[in-house]
Amino acid sequence: MQVGSSDKIRNLALAGHNDTGKTTLASALLYTGGSVNRLLRVEDGNTITDFDHEEHERGISIGLAPCYVGWNGNKINLLDCPGYGIFFSETRAGVRAADATLLCVNGVSGIEVSTEKSWRFAAEIDRPVLIHLTKMDRERADFSRAVDQLRSRFGREVVAVQLPIGSEADFGGVVDLVHQKAYLFERDGNGKATPTDIPAELADEVESRRGELIEAVAETDDTLLEHFFEEGTLGDDELVAGLRRAIVERKLFPVTLSSALHGLGTSALLDALVTLAPSPVDAGDYPATDAAGETVAVSADGDQPASALVFKTLNDPFSGKISLFRVTSGVVRGDSSLWNPQREQEERYGHLHAYQGKQGTQVQELIAGDIGGVAKLKHTLTGDSLTSKDRTCRLEWIQVPEPAISFAIEPKSKGDEEKIGEALHRLLEEDPTLAAGRDAQTGEYLLSGTGQLHVEIAVNKLKNRYKVEVILHPPKVPYRETIKRAAEGHGRHKKQSGGRGQFADCRIVMEPLPRGSDFEFVDEIFGGAIPSTYRPAVAKGIQEARMRGYLAGYPVGDFRVRLKDGQYHDVDSSELAFKIAGSLAFKDAMSQASPTLLEPIMEVEITATEEYMGDIMGDLSQRRGRPQGMDSENGINVIKALVPMAEMLNYAPSLRSMTQGRASFHMEFARYEEVPKQIREKIIAEAERDDEHH
Repeated sequence: MQVGSSDKIRNLALAGHNDTGKTTLASALLYTGGSVNRLLRVEDGNTITDFDHEEHERGISIGLAPCYVGWNGNKINLLDCPGYGIFFSETRAGVRAADATLLCVNGVSGIEVSTEKSWRFAAEIDRPVLIHLTKMDRERADFSRAVDQLRSRFGREVVAVQLPIGSEADFGGVVDLVHQKAYLFERDGNGKATPTDIPAELADEVESRRGELIEAVAETDDTLLEHFFEEGTLGDDELVAGLRRAIVERKLFPVTLSSALHGLGTSALLDALVTLAPSPVDAGDYPATDAAGETVAVSADGDQPASALVFKTLNDPFSGKISLFRVTSGVVRGDSSLWNPQREQEERYGHLHAYQGKQGTQVQELIAGDIGGVAKLKHTLTGDSLTSKDRTCRLEWIQVPEPAISFAIEPKSKGDEEKIGEALHRLLEEDPTLAAGRDAQTGEYLLSGTGQLHVEIAVNKLKNRYKVEVILHPPKVPYRETIKRAAEGHGRHKKQSGGRGQFADCRIVMEPLPRGSDFEFVDEIFGGAIPSTYRPAVAKGIQEARMRGYLAGYPVGDFRVRLKDGQYHDVDSSELAFKIAGSLAFKDAMSQASPTLLEPIMEVEITATEEYMGDIMGDLSQRRGRPQGMDSENGINVIKALVPMAEMLNYAPSLRSMTQGRASFHMEFARYEEVPKQIREKIIAEAERDDEHH
């Protein structure tokens, strides 16, 4: 559907913890609005917004998915976000692209981990939040308890705008506190409501809750507060306008409720979204900068030059690459072109589509504030801007988190090496939180993601979509070797087997260098002990030997070799002979230079609430971690520590189970340090066993 003006559009990100029923709610709203002709259920694997094979297999949402509902002349765009913490960057993308967040909270279990994370991110980017209690027909679903918990956690700005009629299995209707109207719903119906009188047993609670709502709205605006003191109340029009403004300004957070699975309360929710959620016009300017880094005023104005933000890329086996975008200003028309300032490329494209999940319906144009997509853009990736050449600007995007876990992958079949590269390229286009590439030191091909499940899902996509099967292994730790003192080395290679022989002799001095210096070769031969044509061969022999390692097969670094002396033979010497002599001299010097093993040390930042600090610190000390300090803000602590990489390979699942998924971490390489003696001996013994095995 297309609407004529931006104030008739509502863009909402459906966010919240997993299993709060976001996808079920999206399906129920589509059914109530007439976009589909029956209620599609997650367990049947046919919902509009869970369309990926992996989502059907696992019964969870993995990626951000769009859909839209027509309601009373308005278009409500919904972005269904995953609830699992490892896919939270998809949620952040949805919250960034929408104008408000519809935060779904399970009416039984209340606030959970991803609820808090979504709430915090919406606050971070100043997005309005509307709260929706789901599963209100379940046993132990309790409206008052849920609202009290929300208020104690998120503040007294949380206000109920609806009340349930009946509870648990008897939940069957909703009282609209704003308009003082009651509605009953047919269980397993299409969500359409029958107006009714407010039940007598609810009259006192309705009066009390509505009084709280009016007072809360009055307190957000001086003029309304003055009128409230004079009249003792607010008129309906004042209440609606004041409430809507307070929601847009994040001064109030309204609570609605439903049981989407049975179509109870869905039309009342659609009414509330039209009445209370901000339109793109209300949302104000979208953050953007020009080429000089100056702020640009980009707003939902049809007369401004066109601009759009690509917030999601889908790779469909049939349609190819689909770029989903939100029009931030002007009008985007089909069969046209826009400029991508990030890639500095013009993008020509054909038909525009409005998307229900991955199914597109062709539209002629998309106005400011609307959401749609286009197929087969050549250069554009998720997070890129598309703008008119009349005004090029970069629209603000989220920061993609660093991968938390890596696995080494190898193809099951020999012929699949090339196919893996192409298939991974497509997966990385679709999911920027995945990373892939070859480790320069270990030579392994690594696939990295936000968690083990994330990587496993990517591997399944490779198999099911692109017919490429891979085997996963934990990655090798890139240890290094070095020396602690200077030593001399002598290498002599002599071979005589009839005819021309092989002869080379060299003497070197090896000395340690500061950490991070790698390797230096200094030619200090004066005169002709070794001809200048053979000296580079000595360096090459040492270079190759050091890459093979001495103690445990890891590259040797942070040392200098001085070539001091040697001997050669006019007939029997050759580059190959001096290369071999160089490697023998290297091994001889290493045996006397106190060789040792170095391990990569990571700089780790862990973000968690106070209650988990003791467990986290205890766990870090078991991992040989050294705390470097702690910052605290709004009850959230950030611990900084130095921890050996070898101890961090399984950290993501450990931290998740230790904190029920409420903590996150980020790590990056800091430096190399010497491995403690007992651990060094263990690594060397393992390397020797591997050599014997091979």
